[in-house]
Amino acid sequence: MVLYFEKFHKNSDNQYEVSFPDLEPYAATYGDTLEEAIQSAHDSLTGYLLTEEDFHEEVPTPTDDPEKFKLKEPNFLVPVQVDLQLEREKEENKLVKKTLTIPSHLSNLACKKPVGSTLTGF
Repeated sequence: MVLYFEKFHKNSDNQYEVSFPDLEPYAATYGDTLEEAIQSAHDSLTGYLLTEEDFHEEVPTPTDDPEKFKLKEPNFLVPVQVDLQLEREKEENKLVKKTLTIPSHLSNLACKKPVGSTLTGF
């Protein structure tokens, strides 16, 4: 897992611009709301790090002390953690077959459905 700091700035259009001081100018994004900006920043950071990993590029070591960043008001920092192994697994999107145990009354009810219905669609 890696931890980077996101720098947020609210622009004149009331959008949140997000950059990563350790990765400037390579990773940046924005959002119309703070929630959108946070999600977009996570996606941007994840995409950047996975791409660099794919091309065997060296990624700058994250700064561990937020005091090292000199911010002007109203900018603010938010730490974000990314589990690259988990994100890689999500990206690969492999399917895994699992056996499911359900209560018998649900199984009986599903079996009474018309032909062509499936238990998974129940």
